[in-house]
Parts: sequence; C-alpha cells; structure tokens
Amino acid sequence: MRHALILVDLQPDFMPGGALAVADGDAVVKPALAHIESGHYHVIIATQDWHPPGHESFASSHQGGEIGTLVDLHGLPQVLWPDHCVQGTPGAQLHVDLPKDRIHKVFQKGTNPKVDSYSGFFDNGRRHSTGLANYLHEQGVSEVTVMGLATDYCVKWTALDAVAEGFAVRLDTAACRGVNLQPGDVDRALTELAEAGVHLI
Repeated sequence: MRHALILVDLQPDFMPGGALAVADGDAVVKPALAHIESGHYHVIIATQDWHPPGHESFASSHQGGEIGTLVDLHGLPQVLWPDHCVQGTPGAQLHVDLPKDRIHKVFQKGTNPKVDSYSGFFDNGRRHSTGLANYLHEQGVSEVTVMGLATDYCVKWTALDAVAEGFAVRLDTAACRGVNLQPGDVDRALTELAEAGVHLI
C-alpha cells in the first residue's frame, strides 16, 4: 500500500501576520516537518493557493463587498475573502521552512479568476481537475494523510474529494487549524469528515 502525504496550503498568507491569517496557523509547520521526516510516505504533495490579481472570490472585486459575507459567484455560493495568495507574492509562496526538495509535486489551485478552489483536487464547482487524483493513482497511491490549513475549508474539501476519488484518507487533526468564520465551523467540519469515512488521528 503506497501512502501519500498532502500538505494543504502551508503559505504565509494563511499564518499569523498574513492576509488571511488563521489563528495559530503557523503551529502546523512543526508537525508537517515531522510527517515529512518520518520516512513513512512514498509521495509528498503540497497544494498551493495561487490566485490571479482581482480574483472574484476577493471582497475587493465586488463593489461594497464585505469580507466574510456569502454571495452567488457564477452559480456557486462564495464567501468573500480578503485579497490573499496572489500569484508571485511572498504570502503565496510555500512556507520557507518546508524542505522543497522533499516535496515531489506542488498542485496550484484557485488559478481561474471566476471560481474559487478549496480542494486540492477540483475547483469549487468540480468543473476542472487539478490533476492531483490522476497523479496519485499513477504513483500507485491508495492511502493519503491530509494536514494543513484550514480545517473547515481547504483541508475539509481536499479530504472529502480524496474519499470521493477512492483513497483511504487519514486526517491529522493536530496538524490542522481552522478559520471558524462561524462558531463551531471546525467541529462541524470534523464531524462531516468522520461521517464521510475520513479517519481522524
């Protein structure tokens, strides 16, 4: 059984001081390094939020748009976010402490300005694939461990899509942090993941 590690959006913009900071987000870096150094994984993947300037998920792209509000974006519900992870900016890079030579492949998401992409596998409308599932299948991977930022958004959707794509999925809850835009969002996400068959560790 070949096992992959998926590091979700370990980028400065999601960490304290970043444009879309997740509380205690930098606390996931140390466990990520421990996973990488464990020698347990045949394949190590990183996802990277990689938005073009003016992405339509940004509140700044909507007249009077307020951060945290829900809008309809081309037929999909969309939370409006602050500008973050803009292509080529320091906040969009992978965290400086990650050993880039140990990461086999980086999958960028959110590159289409008209649709957001929480999952490392698909955009939010599941209209386009990043190629991650095919890559993992080509590597003979049958099991994935997911960790990173943020529990109730990109981690959740990446793990759910991994289940849908036929992988056995583990989630290291200690190596994740959440946005909690609404109180209880993280707890609800973990319940949803467990009910979908994700093994919470």
